[in-house]
Amino acid sequence: MNTRTVWFVFLLASAACRKPPPPAPPPPPAVQVSEVLQSDVPVYREWVGTLDGLVNADIRPQVEGYVRKQAYREGTYVGQGDLLFLIDPRNYKAVADQARSALDRNLAALAKARLDVKRDRQLIASQAIAPQQLDNDLAAEREAAASVESARATLAQAQLNHGWTQVTSPIAGIAGIATLQVGSLVGTSSVMTTVSQVDPIKVQFNVSENEYLRSARGNHWADPAESAEGILELILDDGSVYPRRGAVIVANRQVNPQTGTIALQGSFPNPGNVLRPGQYAKVKAAVDTRKGALLVPQRAVNELQGAYLIGVVGSDGKVDVRTVRAGEQVGTQWIIEEGLHPGEKVVVEGFARVRPGMLVRASPAADGATASAPQVPATSSPSAGR
Repeated sequence: MNTRTVWFVFLLASAACRKPPPPAPPPPPAVQVSEVLQSDVPVYREWVGTLDGLVNADIRPQVEGYVRKQAYREGTYVGQGDLLFLIDPRNYKAVADQARSALDRNLAALAKARLDVKRDRQLIASQAIAPQQLDNDLAAEREAAASVESARATLAQAQLNHGWTQVTSPIAGIAGIATLQVGSLVGTSSVMTTVSQVDPIKVQFNVSENEYLRSARGNHWADPAESAEGILELILDDGSVYPRRGAVIVANRQVNPQTGTIALQGSFPNPGNVLRPGQYAKVKAAVDTRKGALLVPQRAVNELQGAYLIGVVGSDGKVDVRTVRAGEQVGTQWIIEEGLHPGEKVVVEGFARVRPGMLVRASPAADGATASAPQVPATSSPSAGR
């Protein structure tokens, strides 16, 4: 009995001294990676622009009077020479009739003066009148002829004033809302409405002096276009892209010393008059092409205290966290100026779970993270990484 007790105690002591096996190490964290691409990338810029009519004509009457009729429909297309307003013409018609009568009277006086001169020439040949009589009648003939010319000019001015009671459009375009109504007294300083030529339509935007100088040394995108090929795109207020391209038509003569910008004007086809003056839109243009740029998905770039970090998975499966110099954003991609090489694998998902030198299980990212860079606006300063 004692032997059995001793043996049982010995077994318990042996079991108590035996250590359990150590736990298995955790598996390496899983990350998704994308390959660093290298390609030629067009770099785009955007500016805020204001749409305006290619030509804006303020409609002002050239005579005073009361508006009797509005002959156009507001907000619709009018042709060149179409009647817009009618000013009461009665007093101008009376003045024109009076000028016509004065011209007839002066024509009759001129005819009589010419008959007197003709008769005097016959009488002076027979010495029936004094030479002074002929001189007086010659002077009267010249005075009558001058009166006729003056009366003709007066009649022409009266007819112009009578015609100007019909206020017409000097250009073809969209007529705006009338600022004066029927019955209003208008003068030569009154703006009755505005007609704008909107096809093509003009957009004005300001670029920095540096951007203008880069254009002059580079692809000359800011030079007024000599061909019909459009390089400008228009992004409307609702985010949609206008389907037709435009071209730069004017570069201002000077840089604004207060803002350091130069004004450019572009022209866009506008069939259907969808675009209207006063609208705001973003103007987009390709300002440069980056040759052999290195591209990574934006998800691969992580910002930490002003520095941009990217996790790179080597051939041995270990992570190397690098500080890179980021350039422009191009679509869902980011141009990396320094710190990467073509073909390297960068972490796009799971960066927060890795540390430098850690072994990871890398798998290719979804197609959306590795797609080639689309041609969309590039910005000069990157936003915060994820």
